Amino acid sequence: MSQFDNVSVLKQANVYFDGKCVSHTVVLADGTKKSVGVILPSSLVFNTGAPERMEGVGGSCRVRLKGESEWKTYAAGQSFSVPGDSSFEIACDEPYHYVCHFG
Repeated sequence: MSQFDNVSVLKQANVYFDGKCVSHTVVLADGTKKSVGVILPSSLVFNTGAPERMEGVGGSCRVRLKGESEWKTYAAGQSFSVPGDSSFEIACDEPYHYVCHFG
């Protein structure tokens, strides 16, 4: 899917890590929330409350889930999932554009 139709977008940006990650929350007609954003070149650690699926739509990244020793590379068109109440490390050498699907 290249676009979301019939949605509301929260105007206030979600800004993390001094602007290295910026996203906007999108609310679908059925109430489902997603975030659409970009991570600039950096190495960051994110904590999760709910399970998340990160869908890459541009650029690439390396990811290491909590408890894993190996990094995995993901490019545009690929996704990775993170359990709830967990964390993941993400390293980007270029801007990584994503859609975060919650739940």
